[in-house]
Amino acid sequence: MSPHATGRRRVHRSVATAGLPLALAAALLAAGTATASPSGEAHVIRTATLGDIPLGAFSNALLPGSVDNDRGVDLGGIGSDIYPTGRRGEFWTVTDRGPNGQIKVDGTKRRTFPVPGFDPAIVKIRVSGDSVKVIDAIPLTTSSGKPVTGLSNQQSRDEAPYTYDAKTLLPYNPNGVDTEGIVRAADGTFWLVDEYGPSLIHVSAHGRVLTRYVPKGLNLTGADYPVVEALPSVLLHRKINRGFEGLAQLPGGDLVIAVQSPLSLPDGDAGDASLTTRLLRFSPKKKAVTAEYAYRFDPVNVVDPSEDDTSELKVSSVVAVGGDRLLVEERTDKTARLQLVKLERKANILGSSWDDDTTSPSLEQLDEPAAAGVPVLRKRLVVDLGKVSGVPGKIEGIARVDRDTLALVNDNDFGMTDGNGAFDAQGRLIDSGIETTVVYVRLPDGI
Repeated sequence: MSPHATGRRRVHRSVATAGLPLALAAALLAAGTATASPSGEAHVIRTATLGDIPLGAFSNALLPGSVDNDRGVDLGGIGSDIYPTGRRGEFWTVTDRGPNGQIKVDGTKRRTFPVPGFDPAIVKIRVSGDSVKVIDAIPLTTSSGKPVTGLSNQQSRDEAPYTYDAKTLLPYNPNGVDTEGIVRAADGTFWLVDEYGPSLIHVSAHGRVLTRYVPKGLNLTGADYPVVEALPSVLLHRKINRGFEGLAQLPGGDLVIAVQSPLSLPDGDAGDASLTTRLLRFSPKKKAVTAEYAYRFDPVNVVDPSEDDTSELKVSSVVAVGGDRLLVEERTDKTARLQLVKLERKANILGSSWDDDTTSPSLEQLDEPAAAGVPVLRKRLVVDLGKVSGVPGKIEGIARVDRDTLALVNDNDFGMTDGNGAFDAQGRLIDSGIETTVVYVRLPDGI
């Protein structure tokens, strides 16, 4: 038996077959109940909801003994991304690092991990009527079969991890990953992206980390799997908790990775004010980045009329739609817009002065990058999801169902909220009530 298979079980066919007390709750919304939309407008044609699945039971069925107290948290966070399995109504999804929040202590925010034993997992779901059913799950493990966990990697670079009440410091873990995007390769392996490094992670069909690709100069030591410094060093300037978020697989097998927010170049203030983030093209065959592109956000009040803080802009999903074309999701936590771009060779800035963190002004500081000779990717608005009734907030995963239909999934943050009121006096979660929801959106003009 291979080492990664030791001490764990997979969830097969349905969650119930793994012996979990995980009966899905009655769905909240009926499929196909969207109100009629005027001709020519995008509209929701299906809504399905994940029922309540205790996080401890889910985790311990995959890695026995990994979670001793789930503090009343249910499985969530699987909306970090969504990717078609090839079977109608079925998708691969991935959790992020697990339940986490922030509590202020003496005026400083501390990052909490209420269930530190939680291990990020690849979760296979089926949209069936008005329900989202878990039909398989694969935990992410190290070379020796241990859980990677979702804990912060490096002191001084990543947020310090604390217990649920922000009183006790938890140990850092160089194996920890904050997974976001997911695609499945033709050979059955998976590719994931991570916020911490930021990193691109190659994972076996059974969840074992094969290689974690990180920026040059990261110096991540102590990991129980191969770590390769193969990404541009400029990515070391990623904003905390805003590393890689989106991942797409082009028809030829190349990957496109999105940096969630503009880099903090030369500092955090510049990154927060910037409208320019970066996309990378990675060749699994060459095991190297082969291109880099400048992507320009629309002004924040265009993406979200209720928002005036530019730092709230994020790219959370990128989806290949044929050739070198991509859908790019620009969002805030409230709404999102999908843009169509083409990755043109002449737009490649890899290895240019914009990858040098001493360049001044930096790419992120340019008010008009095109005027400075930067070949910004051209884009065209496909749909403003803020104008589509029935689409939940914080959409982080998008999949193409067919030419006319997209599947969207939200990140419900495991029902977590920030602040001292997130847990009751017994240390049990006071759930936000936000559910994991998959919605199908019909596009009148297709893609």
